[in-house]
Amino acid sequence: MQIGPFTLPNNLFVAPMAGVTDRPFRQLCRHFGAGYAVSEMVTSRRDLWQSLKTSRRATHAGEPEPIAVQIAGVCPQEMADAARWNIDRGAQIIDINMGCPAKKVCSKWAGSALMQNEALAAQIMHAVVAACLPHQVPVTLKIRTGWDCTQRNAPRIAKLAQEAGIAMVAVHGRSRAQGYAGAAEYATVAAIKAALHIPVVANGDIDSPAKAAQVLAQTGVDALMIGRAAMGRPWIFREIAHYLSTGEHLPAPTVAEVRLALQQHLQAHYALYGEHAGVRSARKHIGWYVASLPNGAELRERINQIDCAATQAQTVDDWFAHLQTRHITLPGQRDSLFDKQRTTAPGCEDTHSPPAQKTTPKPAPKLAPA
Repeated sequence: MQIGPFTLPNNLFVAPMAGVTDRPFRQLCRHFGAGYAVSEMVTSRRDLWQSLKTSRRATHAGEPEPIAVQIAGVCPQEMADAARWNIDRGAQIIDINMGCPAKKVCSKWAGSALMQNEALAAQIMHAVVAACLPHQVPVTLKIRTGWDCTQRNAPRIAKLAQEAGIAMVAVHGRSRAQGYAGAAEYATVAAIKAALHIPVVANGDIDSPAKAAQVLAQTGVDALMIGRAAMGRPWIFREIAHYLSTGEHLPAPTVAEVRLALQQHLQAHYALYGEHAGVRSARKHIGWYVASLPNGAELRERINQIDCAATQAQTVDDWFAHLQTRHITLPGQRDSLFDKQRTTAPGCEDTHSPPAQKTTPKPAPKLAPA
């Protein structure tokens, strides 16, 4: 699998998820076999670039190459400037967000709302590609199937992307109106793959090795992008890779391996966010790890009452040490995440958000001069 000058180790990608796919999470997924990971979205608004949130998202120390950063916005010039700003900070691939269904994003005509304005979407893509070209940085695109079932225009947007010089298109198999309700459909993804000569990536509901094989066979895509299913289960990438190459399922990871991985995740998380914010934002990650484990709810309740990083990490380690005395491999390993939906809604890309509310965006911004 190739994106611009970068040859990737495999075709299993980490989906960008706001509030989830921070640097520690991406590094953990890469450790467990993901071939590529895209950052949380970075705003194109210059006045927010110095904010703590943006500065964290734009820091890539220790990340394996290629470093891919997703940018979000609505103004072609601002998006071009954001691409340059992120390249100056180490980005080697720029991803354009036209897939986020969140109301707060779509109400400003960013994210998947851009799919309603194909002319503006094309201008943004051309502007970002032009900004990245002198740096030899490829540009990719993330979209949905359309705004709703009456505007399933992803094939047209994807064709415009190819014409603009976009290097790869990732498609979530739902419209914006669907949010995350119902099941993803892959017919639109297959149609896009058949129409383009650039790589196409399928995203949405890929939550098991068998489902991964099914989606590849059904769509013929070049790669798969996995999001929600990796929350608390980053080893899903090696499970899928093994199944695709051998047709056999790997056994569940050992409790000892998960215990160590979670401790490493927590320490990297605290280092990035600091004690106060890190303890609080780590709670959701811990909850995802133990969601299907015996007595996991009890641990989540205890963790939610702890405000000290050292105490939180030790409590988790003690809990897994006790689990390790009773189980060698992880018990209760779920075959399919979506058999039993979790309700946490941490972000806006491929996350457990509630169904999107109907949103009428503000009047579309005027197009920049051609």
